[in-house]
Amino acid sequence: MIKNKLLVLSGKGGVGKSTVSVHLASALSEQGFSTGLLDIDLHGPSIPKMLGLTGKRVTAEGSYLIPISYSNNLKVISMANILGDEQTAVIWRGPRKGGAIRQLLGDVQWGPLDFLVIDAPPGTGDESLSIAQLIPGVKAVVVTTPQEVAIQDVRRSLQFLRKVSLPILGVVENMSGLICPHCHKKIDLFKQGGGETLAREWEIPFLGQVPLEPALVSEADAGKPFFQGHKDSPVAEAFRRMSEQVIRTSQL
Repeated sequence: MIKNKLLVLSGKGGVGKSTVSVHLASALSEQGFSTGLLDIDLHGPSIPKMLGLTGKRVTAEGSYLIPISYSNNLKVISMANILGDEQTAVIWRGPRKGGAIRQLLGDVQWGPLDFLVIDAPPGTGDESLSIAQLIPGVKAVVVTTPQEVAIQDVRRSLQFLRKVSLPILGVVENMSGLICPHCHKKIDLFKQGGGETLAREWEIPFLGQVPLEPALVSEADAGKPFFQGHKDSPVAEAFRRMSEQVIRTSQL
């Protein structure tokens, strides 16, 4: 039984959607909730790299796939861990992609979960549409950066979600200012406030601003969630507050 399903998506690539997925799932699991993290970005699965799970293979029991246990409260599955070779491009047309997504959704033995966080590919293509159609009760977490060019793409995502009647849990503004590694002050590198303005415009919840932290990038490249060594940082605090908002609106 999965109590709450969260689809993390964005209108364009490069806004940090996978970063949000990993750290939201980590924050929920660190608060004691049984959490699954599902990577359905078939063309660019990055979750295994960010969690240090590259090269680990998903096992099977009968007809079911067994997710990789990252910690006591966090389980992970990604197409990269099924295919085995992350260097190989996945060149599939729509029907085959739909079949792969249906398998990832229906054939994984998660066990009881409080939360399932689903990292979708950018845009409003087959993968996101399959999730909207195949998972009852799923809610969307929409990721943007502050710039207007990103906001325009996110507006299209919000229109898509409304069109397919998928509830929107809220908007996250990622890369909202840079935390200087020397003086530790915040610099508005890409402006800020665009995500909050968008949430007000669409009358949906705003889940918070996540600043850009250089160490976040290096930790992801090293396969370590930022939480592990930076629990008191503004980034970690932003994800904790985000997870608390998610928990308050969830069925537990």
